[in-house]
Amino acid sequence: MSLIRSLALSAALTLPVSAMAEDPMKVGFVYVGPIGDHGWSYQHDLGRLALEEHFGDQVETTYVENVNEGADAERTIRRLAQAGNEVIFTTSFGFMNPTARVAEQFPDTTFLHATGYKRADNLGTYLSVTYEGRYVTGVAAGLVTETNTLGYIASFPIPEVIRDINAVYLGASSVNPDIELKVVWANTWFDPAKEADAANALMDQGADVIVQHTDSPAPLMAAEKRGNWGVGQASDMRKFGGDAHLLSVVNDWAPYYIDTVQAVMDGDWAPSDYWGGISEDVIQVVGISDRLTEEQRAKVDEVIASIDSGEFHPFTGPLKDQDGELRVPEGEAMTNEQLAGMDWYVEGMTANLPK
Repeated sequence: MSLIRSLALSAALTLPVSAMAEDPMKVGFVYVGPIGDHGWSYQHDLGRLALEEHFGDQVETTYVENVNEGADAERTIRRLAQAGNEVIFTTSFGFMNPTARVAEQFPDTTFLHATGYKRADNLGTYLSVTYEGRYVTGVAAGLVTETNTLGYIASFPIPEVIRDINAVYLGASSVNPDIELKVVWANTWFDPAKEADAANALMDQGADVIVQHTDSPAPLMAAEKRGNWGVGQASDMRKFGGDAHLLSVVNDWAPYYIDTVQAVMDGDWAPSDYWGGISEDVIQVVGISDRLTEEQRAKVDEVIASIDSGEFHPFTGPLKDQDGELRVPEGEAMTNEQLAGMDWYVEGMTANLPK
């Protein structure tokens, strides 16, 4: 053995274990809102933290919050790829095209986009089946309303939001045939002032239960101020609503993030369109109000159990649209592909979709 080789071996043997270990896998996250929104982005960040806890020093995570959809998103995603992140999660529908463009430029990086539909060899999609939680929300709201009028604060007219509006209506009308669901389009994911204004506008129209597809607890807090009901969005918001809190529909992203990163580490990852709902524990209905009667609570629990078991699908036919056209035949359930393109309201909805 040469002196140089001997010295090299001696040096290697005296290195600390951490220096000899493989570098951690870098994982990046892009959020549309602040991690302190107590809703959508907050839950994704809890998933990131769970990922760190699970893998320890095997991973190194980075996140960027308050990223505007569009050019800002593309620049942010590209910077994360250039920084050596091997897996990048982009967590808003409007990040879809920017993610696809950057994924094409970095074929050795794995990209996952939430709520979208564009896939490639290195680009997968994932979403939580929020319509299951929305259907349960509708059932609870239909049972407790005194005005038979519910309000929905919608963000943007994309399939995810439209199918959730429909799910609330279908759930509510299944227990209350006199229900009306009014919709206000906030055209934002996160703007507490706008969200509160939308909630008040709906309550001015008689809504006594407010459901939201926006990310701050402002609508729930507005409902509490006026003695009405509110529903937590994406995260457990019960601490913001007091007695006004009907329930929260929570997204738990941790299992998906952990499984995905493990698959990339193992070399087993392949692009797919992942939908996780109540049965996968990605969607959880929590904090159901104890103001419900025993009979009302039993009905809500029954619906959750039937969805969890697969016995019931919220979009089972016959389903017609607002014009009376049959969209889903009797006994059939809508496929994920059909739900991913939903651009129509179900029969009974009186609101109009934005043009």
